[in-house]
Amino acid sequence: MSSTSLYLLIALSPLAGALITGLFGTGFLGRFVGRAAAHSVAILGVLIAFVGSVVVLFQVLDGQTFDGAVYTWNVIGTTPLEIGFLIDSLSAMMMVVVTSVSLMVHIYTIGYMADDPGYQRFFSYISLFTFSMLMLVMSNNMLQLFFGWEAVGLVSYLLIGFWFKRPTAIFANMKAFLMNRVGDFGFVLGIGLLFAYAGSLNYGEVFAQADRLATIGFPGTDWQMLTVACISLFVGAMGKSAQVPLHSWLPDSMEGPTPISALIHAATMVTAGIFMVARFSPVFELSNTALAFIIVIGAIGALFLGILGIIQNDIKRVVAYSTLSQLGYMTVALGASAYSAAIFHLMTHAFFKALLFLGAGSVIIGMHHDQDIRNMGGLRKYMPITWITFLIGTLALVGTPFFSGFYSKEQIIEAAGAANVWGASFAYYATLIGVFVTSLYSFRLYFLVFHGEERFRNVDHSHGHDDHGHHGGTPHESPWVVTLPLVLLAIPSVIAGAWFIEPMLFGEFFRGVITVLPAHPAMSELASHWHGWVEYALHGFVTVPFWLMVAGFVVAWYCYMVNPRVPAGIKQSLSGLYTILDNKYYADWFNEQVLSRGVRLLGRGLWQGGDRGLIDGLIIHGSARVVGLVAAISRHFQSGYIYHYAFAMIIGILGFLTFLVLTVQ
Repeated sequence: MSSTSLYLLIALSPLAGALITGLFGTGFLGRFVGRAAAHSVAILGVLIAFVGSVVVLFQVLDGQTFDGAVYTWNVIGTTPLEIGFLIDSLSAMMMVVVTSVSLMVHIYTIGYMADDPGYQRFFSYISLFTFSMLMLVMSNNMLQLFFGWEAVGLVSYLLIGFWFKRPTAIFANMKAFLMNRVGDFGFVLGIGLLFAYAGSLNYGEVFAQADRLATIGFPGTDWQMLTVACISLFVGAMGKSAQVPLHSWLPDSMEGPTPISALIHAATMVTAGIFMVARFSPVFELSNTALAFIIVIGAIGALFLGILGIIQNDIKRVVAYSTLSQLGYMTVALGASAYSAAIFHLMTHAFFKALLFLGAGSVIIGMHHDQDIRNMGGLRKYMPITWITFLIGTLALVGTPFFSGFYSKEQIIEAAGAANVWGASFAYYATLIGVFVTSLYSFRLYFLVFHGEERFRNVDHSHGHDDHGHHGGTPHESPWVVTLPLVLLAIPSVIAGAWFIEPMLFGEFFRGVITVLPAHPAMSELASHWHGWVEYALHGFVTVPFWLMVAGFVVAWYCYMVNPRVPAGIKQSLSGLYTILDNKYYADWFNEQVLSRGVRLLGRGLWQGGDRGLIDGLIIHGSARVVGLVAAISRHFQSGYIYHYAFAMIIGILGFLTFLVLTVQ
């Protein structure tokens, strides 16, 4: 099989699974595909993509790369609109991450969605999402990038609102869709600027002109054109990767089924913005202003969005705010020009965060679809596999030495401290404090769910049930199709960091793919202190982040295991602060009460003043009235009497002669 055929097979296999399941299993063109056939076809498609992605990764490691078009869709002037692939170490690694996590989610879905009437539709959606994400990461031009970018946004809309009879799900998917469109407007502007000044949509041709583009000013301002383009591109990343202030859609998206939380909000869609900035490193490196903007936005998210996780009681929302915080860490790394560290954390985070989301889903199954952690406790003995895998994911998330999250998070914190860009000091301390915050909310969740009093025995389930129709009862371990993906994801959550840190951060893996200028020394500074993964982890036991992590563990243990009255006392004494946090810094209130109302008022004003007043009232009806007025006046001059016309002719001749006399004089 040729390389091009292999790339097409990887991209199109999930699409084939989505089409077969969606068209012939949902009633659209019949119901020939039953439940078993639906998940078999969808899993087979993703499995083929995963195996092919692994093969491609090994080919890339052997030096076989590809950058070319496979199909020319259209030609506008001299600009071809192409479907093309760029296969290098960055895209190959992303392909493996996307397909591996997607495969685990597909298997997991068999158990989680077993009783759902939309079973086939769900498998069609998640396979379509996998295809869209592969097209995004494999693209070699900005047109295809934008196609994949919008496609994952569209499918995420369908998945978040999968239970479309629930008003909260409808609101959540519309919120996600609209907020991502705000970011996408900036993304289109960035692509348009680069295309306008570089004359090409192809990555390689644009990057080759980066130095020239950096000398061009933005018309009417003192800014570099490249700075405006980079900030516009990053605004797109802010929407897709849920950065402040375009972040509030992500916690609400937990209204979708749990497998979607793992697929979209852990490993794939929300990391698309991180991938995009790393891919465009040759242009971002030439704008210190854009890098400063990125690192400050990331630092705000890493700290302040993580704090919100401390007060959440829905198990999925705690993990969701953890995702927001970790995306902030990745963004800080991008702003520090530590692009490889950002991608490295993207990879490790994909495994342990997917593990945590799927573990949360397993807990929800065991709790008969109760998601409130205040109704849990003591689940360790009822769900041993879920317990141990969830603990592994938690240890990786908080940055325990030798676990995968330790290697990537520690590198980001050090990169922020070594960065030579405005805002780096703030980012360093924000990520440092964020370690304590992450540890606190993570172990709070862990203790409340798996240890302590079995509070589910005191919960009255007689007056309600969830959308699946399940009622309360004694917790139980999930079926093997749910626990198997947990075990398989737990393995890279432990070993991926130690295994990949040296080649990805200090080796040749990203050489020639990611550009870092000498003016940004963060990665070279980290490389000068690198002595191996064992020494690095052992040294981690004496660093400030480790003891901050331990402090978070101790505080969580004392507050939720030893003396549970402490959190209630803190809540009462800091009621004002709690109100702010409970309202999520009033971001939703501002969006709904200020922006939305402002837009509605503006729209009403444009409709009343512009549409009805100017267009309908003045231009359309006004012109008709003017014509009618002219006709009404002019008809008095058409009397039909000859002497009226003769009089008009005489007056006309006198006027003409008067004009001639005045002109001659």
